[in-house]
Amino acid sequence: MDNRSFHDFSVSEEIRKALKGLEYDIPTEVQERVIPFALEKNDLFVKAQTGSGKTAAYAIPICELIEWLENKPQALILTPTRELAVQVKEDFTNIGRFKRVKAAAIYGRHPFSMEKTELKQKTHIVVGTPGRVMDHIKRGTLILDRIKFLVIDEADRMLDMGFAEQVEFILRELPGDRVTMMFSATMPEEIKRISSSYMKDTMYIDVSEAGITTDDIKHSLYFARDEEKLALLTDVTVIEKPDSCIIFCRTKERVDRVCNQLVDRGYRCNKIHGGMEQDDRLIAMKRFKRGEFTYMVATDVAARGIDIENISLVINYDIPFDREVYVHRTGRTGRAGQSGKAITFVTPTELRYLNDIEKYIGFEIDKMTKPSKEEVSLQKSAFDEKGNAAPVIRQMKSDQLHKEIMKLRFNGGKKKKLRAANFVGVISNIEGVTAEDIGIITIQDTLTYVEILNGKGSLVLETMKNTMIGGKQLKVSKAAEKESK
Repeated sequence: MDNRSFHDFSVSEEIRKALKGLEYDIPTEVQERVIPFALEKNDLFVKAQTGSGKTAAYAIPICELIEWLENKPQALILTPTRELAVQVKEDFTNIGRFKRVKAAAIYGRHPFSMEKTELKQKTHIVVGTPGRVMDHIKRGTLILDRIKFLVIDEADRMLDMGFAEQVEFILRELPGDRVTMMFSATMPEEIKRISSSYMKDTMYIDVSEAGITTDDIKHSLYFARDEEKLALLTDVTVIEKPDSCIIFCRTKERVDRVCNQLVDRGYRCNKIHGGMEQDDRLIAMKRFKRGEFTYMVATDVAARGIDIENISLVINYDIPFDREVYVHRTGRTGRAGQSGKAITFVTPTELRYLNDIEKYIGFEIDKMTKPSKEEVSLQKSAFDEKGNAAPVIRQMKSDQLHKEIMKLRFNGGKKKKLRAANFVGVISNIEGVTAEDIGIITIQDTLTYVEILNGKGSLVLETMKNTMIGGKQLKVSKAAEKESK
């Protein structure tokens, strides 16, 4: 792969500006191979591992091809999990920031009424889980007649989770004249059948030739009885002293117990599993990404499709029963060319799962001897020193982009017969402000949110306190952080 830049693609200056702000400099292999064909509106089947940068591979061309003036959704992205739906929506919002692309996420356990209200607004892109998307289609709250792009992300995972019927229902309901892109880490027969039935003149792109697992991950294992695992976990973490570590357990009850035990021992530790409220899961993930916690104990809800950078160690506290889950779990580390470690605990009754995994990945995992008391004792002071130091809070790629954006809250909306044009007209007449400084506008019944770009938020805020919109003087303030999501 030659070192192309995103400037080599036929994308607008608005997209390039967003990519620069996100510090996207050199495209990954999947981005380099997919973006040109997606821009030409080809149906694509892309075989790529998680962590390869595939979200941007489809988000960049879709943001480029979206028609801003069209109010109805033009792209539908299907994802297997709620976390991935939220993340992909954020990626679209960031990449399409300066084109004012509006994306919405819809998923289970999220208030349907809130989603219904959001879908009534101008919405260019809808990202959702299959079940919730199907619900909106059946209730007539998701309009499909303008859909030009469909992406099925993590397609094999979607089928593993039992979404095949919902996905096929959605495919049958969509306009036939559309671009379909399917992304999958593997290509089982069911995936081949669906792609041949619902895609046309499909181009196949395979960026997984290097093998099932990346060479950047060092795999090893320890044999241990179940009752020995906690002591082994603490010894291993002392020896490894990871900067950031995910510990995978098989059940939510085990996650709760292991997390509590680590917290009791002074570890900076959080947890995520399917029994938690969605907001709590999203907050936990965000804080872990930023480095507020070194350890995250998780079920497989976090194993696929969640983009967390700089994970230095993955520990399978419980070996997965499914060999593909092993690949997805360990794929959380060794991303984007960085090195990582994956350590698995195996009980004497779980050898068949280990054998299945080794056969699948094509090599034997190194068997390690448990750390001795002397080894642990020698490393303990350095481990404690690192654990007691203040956490280094990481800057997210989107932070720089968001730094120059202020979201304003106006106490007037549809009930006062206000439209986006009212706000654009008034704000762009402020001295030093143009229409290019205005981002996404969301008009609700009694409130309107307007994003002001390029560091001009304070100027607009102060001016609008004494400026009427549509003949009405509206109260204006900076939106609260929770309103800025």
